[in-house]
Amino acid sequence: MALKQLEQFEFHQTLESTAGDSLVVFSSNECASCKFWEQLLNEYQGSHPGLNIFRIDTGKDQALAEEFDVFHLPALHLYHNGEYHSEVQCEAKLPSIERAIKQALAAPAQDCP
Repeated sequence: MALKQLEQFEFHQTLESTAGDSLVVFSSNECASCKFWEQLLNEYQGSHPGLNIFRIDTGKDQALAEEFDVFHLPALHLYHNGEYHSEVQCEAKLPSIERAIKQALAAPAQDCP
């Protein structure tokens, strides 16, 4: 299963209309770590079908990367019921991803960068 690709001009509208939890992954085709994370997130999504995972190619959509102050790739941002919730930072392991998402959702939402 491939991550859903989002582009700049559909980004906000798509996320605002997506119910449930959504994880946005800012990555690049040239980034080896990004490819690893994308494979890991595909695996994670297989056991969490209710989680929407979207991919932003920062090589094509630099304006979105700037809007979210993305300086390091990959960068993960969590949305809940169409509203920005927080950035997610964790180790690249399935249990760490699960724990980080649960902790982020248990904390109050933050302002969108």
